[in-house]
Amino acid sequence: MAKIVSNASPIIALSRIGLLSLGFQLFDGVYVPNGVYEEIMHSGIGSRPGATEMKRAVADGSITLFAVKDQNLIGKLSGKLHRGELEVIVGAKELGIQTVLIDEKAARNLADTFLMDSIGTLGILILAKRAKLVNDVQPYLDALLSTGFRIHKDIYRRILQEAGES
Repeated sequence: MAKIVSNASPIIALSRIGLLSLGFQLFDGVYVPNGVYEEIMHSGIGSRPGATEMKRAVADGSITLFAVKDQNLIGKLSGKLHRGELEVIVGAKELGIQTVLIDEKAARNLADTFLMDSIGTLGILILAKRAKLVNDVQPYLDALLSTGFRIHKDIYRRILQEAGES
């Protein structure tokens, strides 16, 4: 298994449906830049989705926090992407980690430019099914939708096809 660097949105989404631990089971290490950690924890424990789960995962060693060294590059790349997304991509490069966990398409495109592999929350669900960590993907897609997570109907159908549930 590989290591992965995660952005905030997949951590929040997976926490909301009780599946944050999937990342810990699917990868040898889950790394989160300090800026992403601060983004999730900003409003304090319990008041922001994923904050309690993040604190617990850091405390038990399931998530490793790190500081991105090249803040100059982060500044140069700032614009259309959030700072956390940039920290994930630049930080993964610094750590020599090939895969990033990011939901936003523009950030995934930048990761592609850096010749990195990217996966999103829905991809984690597919991997979990293939690893037999979940029986079905559809209930989790529906749970994500109920939390306000946006999934285009075509992507919903494609994920179900990839999961063998169509």
